[in-house]
Amino acid sequence: MSIFASRLCAALGYTFQQPELLEEALTHRSASACNNERLEFLGDALLSLVIAEYLFQRYPKASEGELSRLRASLVKGEALAELARHLNLGDVLRLGQGELKSGGAQRESILSDALEALFGAAYLDGGLATCRTLILHLYRESLEDLSSASELKDPKTRLQEYQQARQQPLPVYNVLEIRGEPHAQSFTVECAVAEFRAVAVGNSRRKAEQEAARHVLEQML
Repeated sequence: MSIFASRLCAALGYTFQQPELLEEALTHRSASACNNERLEFLGDALLSLVIAEYLFQRYPKASEGELSRLRASLVKGEALAELARHLNLGDVLRLGQGELKSGGAQRESILSDALEALFGAAYLDGGLATCRTLILHLYRESLEDLSSASELKDPKTRLQEYQQARQQPLPVYNVLEIRGEPHAQSFTVECAVAEFRAVAVGNSRRKAEQEAARHVLEQML
């Protein structure tokens, strides 16, 4: 095992009994036909399970929607890539020459997939308990920062609940413009609440409404 791999295992808090699993998890498809794609598939499911179980136990009164939003914020590619960078995972990835030259070692998708592959490899190497411990170890700070499930409600929901709690009129959304072909449309939407107004653009009506609602909340709060 290389010095970089040894440092990675130290950061993970786990030493693989089957080093070939670790090697496979760190191998991108650009480097070999024997790569980490299958382990990434397994690790993705394991990560979702472990985080869902943790949130279910931590937030006994949270709704399904709130738990889903919390989980999504933790397992999204951006969050995984950030954890991977803290581990310096890019230093130990096996990449083809093309990916190396194009900066693949720091690409979000490659880092996030490799980290999920590590979770899959840890499961095959040491079982579910080992995999759970590894994931919760890496996510320790992120999980400690989760103060409230309600904080991750989408802007439209928060704005509506804010108005309802004060028994005030609900926000009104108006589509001002739709541009582009059906497969690549752009929506311009206005959100209006009393004297507050905001206009936003998105590639779907829902996204535009969410962004407009966020801008109104920023004005109100």
